[in-house]
Amino acid sequence: MATTEHPPPSRLRSWMLEGLSDMGKSGGHTGPHAEPEPPHQGQPWWRVMCLTGVDYFSTLGYQPGIAALAAGLLSPIATIVLVIVTLAGALPVYRRVAEESPRGEGSIAMLERLLSFWQGKLFVLTLLGFAATDFLITITLSAADASTHLVENPHLTGALHDKQMLITLVLVALLGAVFLKGFLEAVGVATVLVGIYLSLNVVVVIVGLWHIITAEHVITDWSSALTTEHGNVFVMIGVALIVFPKLALGLSGFETGVAVMPHVKGDPDDTEERPTGRIRDTKKLLTVAALIMSCFLIATSFITTLLIPERDFEPGGPANGRALAYLAHNYLGGVFGTVYDISTIAILWFAGASAMAGLLNLMPRYLPRYGMAPHWARAVRPMVIVFILIAFLVTWIFDANVDAQGGAYATGVLVLISSAAIAVTIAAHKAGQRGWAIGFAVISAVFLYTTVVNVIERPDGVKIGACFIAGIILVSLLSRLARAFELRVTSVTLDDMAERFIRDMASRKMRFIANEPDQRDRAEYRDKIEQIREDNDIPGEDFVFVEVTVLDPSEFEASLTVRGEVLHGRYRVLTLESSSIPNALAALLLHVRDTTGCTPHIYFEWTEGSPFANFLRFFLFGQGEVAPVTREVLREAEPDRARRPRVHTG
Repeated sequence: MATTEHPPPSRLRSWMLEGLSDMGKSGGHTGPHAEPEPPHQGQPWWRVMCLTGVDYFSTLGYQPGIAALAAGLLSPIATIVLVIVTLAGALPVYRRVAEESPRGEGSIAMLERLLSFWQGKLFVLTLLGFAATDFLITITLSAADASTHLVENPHLTGALHDKQMLITLVLVALLGAVFLKGFLEAVGVATVLVGIYLSLNVVVVIVGLWHIITAEHVITDWSSALTTEHGNVFVMIGVALIVFPKLALGLSGFETGVAVMPHVKGDPDDTEERPTGRIRDTKKLLTVAALIMSCFLIATSFITTLLIPERDFEPGGPANGRALAYLAHNYLGGVFGTVYDISTIAILWFAGASAMAGLLNLMPRYLPRYGMAPHWARAVRPMVIVFILIAFLVTWIFDANVDAQGGAYATGVLVLISSAAIAVTIAAHKAGQRGWAIGFAVISAVFLYTTVVNVIERPDGVKIGACFIAGIILVSLLSRLARAFELRVTSVTLDDMAERFIRDMASRKMRFIANEPDQRDRAEYRDKIEQIREDNDIPGEDFVFVEVTVLDPSEFEASLTVRGEVLHGRYRVLTLESSSIPNALAALLLHVRDTTGCTPHIYFEWTEGSPFANFLRFFLFGQGEVAPVTREVLREAEPDRARRPRVHTG
């Protein structure tokens, strides 16, 4: 391929784009801690569980309060419904996702494999929009809740009571600074944070249960109020099912659990094609995390509902967004409560780090490969700056309010879980597993219902999700348009016959004819040569035909394999398969020039029709204005006109 000399980049540019050449390659590093461990040198599953747990377990910081606001006295019963959906729905789905995508691609990759062409790309971009909603709101919501714990601490509330927005923005900025510097030893840090945080929560839960048991009137008062408000147990269950979608934040963390699979240590005999040990241990990770979280969700919703007055959960109340911290201060004193606040702030902040890593793993995996992001989008630091600026905007829009962001977060979580459920349903159906297919279809229906209800009740979630989707699609299409004339072929390989054609031509004038294959009979090639000779006023028949078949025009980058054949005993033909005819022809010409040292010539006929319509055909379907676009691709790839292959059109 042609190379162009550029002036040496500045130190800032070099630092910003550090590692860019390794981004997006097979197995390449696509995030600060996303690089897979070397084979069989990963981490034990329980340590990796802590990495995903900083996202999953940290929701205890705000989930009990959100559940109390949504369900009131029914919070414990509604939480039990959530746990049933988690263990009987989300867990089986993601255990199957771990089987189907053991390299951490997740459910989006499963659905991508089922769809091709532009509808597949647009579908993936839509899911990426909801994934961006999920991960970005995780960053902003976690930072907002961390600032809430700081502001509401009894020792600091006087000094910080009106500084929550500023503190949230500072926490988000610190998160960005960490990623700009480099994010190492994530598993070790996560293990310590999760261990301390869960231990402190165990203490709070035990003390809370002890106060409930020793003060018998608490349970009596709660049950009496519950009966008075809802009548009988069947009505309670019905209402709990109705309010369940509002508790969907408790389902977060599963997509992250699958994304960290490459870090899980497998068996010594694992292979890249079938990492059996990694899959088995990832299933353990998902199961144990779900069981731990389920126990905590039920216990914390019970003690917070019974021990905290309902008015304290309201916005501005001392338990709003920090129900367990409220109990820690009230029942265990200011010292323990402050330690609990510090632990909660740390894990919530680190949950934002986990979400940022998820974004940096996900976006470079798809967008640059689709040609729908600038080249620098493969690098970590520029993407960190982009995501942090968006997080600032989201924090400002939601005024750093935890409750206000709950709908957007839940929407992102539910859409991803619903798509995962649909993906595994299709996978089970294709595998002929009728029972599993029916079971997963039922789970899909439950999650789709939950998603629809959540969207209806809290439309702000789908609005912010739609903004992310619209932004991603618009920027992606503009980027693809801007890169339309970029040389996209990663490598060119010629078979023996094609090599023979090129060697033979290298001793004479190298002339190619671009031909759109039709009948491929003798008359087609004879007439084409005659037309080219008349249009360009050149003698002889020493030409090689080049024919490109367009496969999936929505693909952006691909390798090129060139096959040679002799048709009808006299016509030499090179056949290629590519996503774009002009790109394939330009790549072939540059490869021939570089390998032979000769300047090749290629001959076209003008394309009939409107230039604008033909350009759209090229942009969307890989064919159209072939002659001028081939010339433009060559011009961008080789600025030196003297070395550029010649394009002739008649």
